[in-house]
Amino acid sequence: MSVLRTIAKEGEKGKTFRTRIPRDVLILIILVLASTLSFGLGYMAGLDASHGSGAWPQTSQTFATSSPGAVVASKSGMKYYLPSCAGVGRISDENKVWFPSAEAAEAVGYTRAANCDGL
Repeated sequence: MSVLRTIAKEGEKGKTFRTRIPRDVLILIILVLASTLSFGLGYMAGLDASHGSGAWPQTSQTFATSSPGAVVASKSGMKYYLPSCAGVGRISDENKVWFPSAEAAEAVGYTRAANCDGL
């Protein structure tokens, strides 16, 4: 029985506390908390959707090769290209990441460029 009295007593304290806060302020606090939570969850879901697991590609597993059949990507991008594709010209030399095959590029999170014929 003492547990029920304690719960009832705490409930009364909560009612007393709520009556001291103006209703408009309480609504404002709830809206701010709900919108912050919604934004955070949406942001995390967007990261997960755009990058598969949410992790950036591991560029430390890249290969410095320009052998025929190799593919190239940008450190800051998510697409890979053949060296003959027009998109490669827009990647600066210091940002180029080389892979020996398309499979190697895909293994670290890159995807095929749609505007590159031959892939």
